[in-house]
Amino acid sequence: MTLPTALARVTATRYVLPLREGGSLPGLVEASDDGTYVMKLTGAGQGPRVLVAEVIVAGLARALEIPTPELVVLDLQEPIARFEPDEEVQDVLSASLGPNLGVDYLPGAFGYDGSRPPSAGLAGRILWLDALTANVDRTWSNPNLLVWHGRTWAIDHGAALYFHHAWPSRGVDPARFAAQPYDAERHILRGVAGSLAGSAAEGDLDEACAALLTPDVVRAAVESVPAEWLHPVEGLAGLDSPEAVRAAYVDCLLARLADRSAWLPGPPAGPPSEGPEDLARSQEARRRWTR
Repeated sequence: MTLPTALARVTATRYVLPLREGGSLPGLVEASDDGTYVMKLTGAGQGPRVLVAEVIVAGLARALEIPTPELVVLDLQEPIARFEPDEEVQDVLSASLGPNLGVDYLPGAFGYDGSRPPSAGLAGRILWLDALTANVDRTWSNPNLLVWHGRTWAIDHGAALYFHHAWPSRGVDPARFAAQPYDAERHILRGVAGSLAGSAAEGDLDEACAALLTPDVVRAAVESVPAEWLHPVEGLAGLDSPEAVRAAYVDCLLARLADRSAWLPGPPAGPPSEGPEDLARSQEARRRWTR
């Protein structure tokens, strides 16, 4: 198995256009390595912690053989922000100078609509990963899946690991995160994944996934996060340096992996509570917002 490694660093050379999805205002950019990336900004939304979740969860996804776009650290320099004509975009760019997250752009990919579902095994691994990382954002209203070259790709993991937003008030509590249940009933792949434990087709998918995420894999995924995004929490001994923050993520994930009984999704409780019609309503709402 190849362990997650440090992200490559490139420089943004041209801001192509904003992608008005959600509140973080990502944008399509060209970079110094001739690549095209979706740039996610440190100055948008809930700040660098969202980017930390993106990096960690993407590293775990690759260890589970879940297709997910490659990531880079994307350096944003002042001239690109200064010459952006849209004032809203310019403000967010100006607040995000320095290292941001670049997500490899998948040209020609289309949003998942259920017409080409993944295999039960891949669907199960995605559901298992979302349950492990407490990702609340993979529903019909917000699928965060793409279909590219016939494969289902998992994207946008910033809503995972939400425990870190409570650190300034609660501090680090791995046991609390380990015991946090996961509601899988609204998950977009719930009906495709089937049972995660004891599946005749896949063997015990839960055991197989847990075996892939060894402590070394978890540590490597967390180690791949740039230190600039690991902001210490003033006054808390366990979070007073970037390396202490890094260790806290490792402790929380290993605690949750050690006892999966609290969060492992069981068989579906009944018919799905959401479906493609919820996706259509969500898309129409976004179209109205961007007009």
